[in-house]
Amino acid sequence: MTLRFIGTTSDEGDCPTLYEIPETDEILVQGDRETDPGHLVQLRDVKPSETFVRVPRSLLVRYAPRTDTPQLQPFSTIAHLFREFRHTAWRLETRRGYASDRRSPKWQRWQAGEDIAAEPSAWLENVAAQTAAGKRFERVRLFDEPATEGQRFLLASAPGNVAAGEDIRNLTRAQAHELRLPDYDFWLFDSKIVARFAFDEDDTTLGVYVTEDPAEVLAACQARDAAWHHAVPTTEFAKQVASTV
Repeated sequence: MTLRFIGTTSDEGDCPTLYEIPETDEILVQGDRETDPGHLVQLRDVKPSETFVRVPRSLLVRYAPRTDTPQLQPFSTIAHLFREFRHTAWRLETRRGYASDRRSPKWQRWQAGEDIAAEPSAWLENVAAQTAAGKRFERVRLFDEPATEGQRFLLASAPGNVAAGEDIRNLTRAQAHELRLPDYDFWLFDSKIVARFAFDEDDTTLGVYVTEDPAEVLAACQARDAAWHHAVPTTEFAKQVASTV
């Protein structure tokens, strides 16, 4: 079971840190082990399996969840948010490929060398409608070096999204690691609602965890700000990728 990084107050990224243990309501805390004999002797009801760590209060204030663990929901339950958000819909894409892309009719056409960027879709129609109303659709995609097949497919289709009004930017996975970005996909609506994706091992979307927990929203906003500052617009990034092929 893979831990989900929540947040850290360490500039160096070593400790202290909070992680969520998926499919449970438990949080894993990383910090310096308590070794002060005067403190240890005062601890109560200590089991042999237990240990104790020190973390700054600010870590818990910023990142400790304040609501119950959200339940997994079908992606369809957030479909209305893509029309009803008021200001911004922002996405972080972290995976090396998506099953939905590989099952798309566009996949075969792309592999055959066809231009897939100009194909109309309900998604692009909604993007155009929302951005015409003054709203913003934005996303940052992570790319490996070299880019995977799934990532190159998304890069090929991105001009159609951009033409509809979506601002798509790109980061290398190495940069994302340096920035300590989350390793999971999510949508952030109006800086107050987070929809975090769940995938199986074949890159199929299982659903989303939707929350307005202040700690989760804060972490998503911080990830957005860091990623957006360093990410490269699609047109420029596509030239960089093409020059390495």
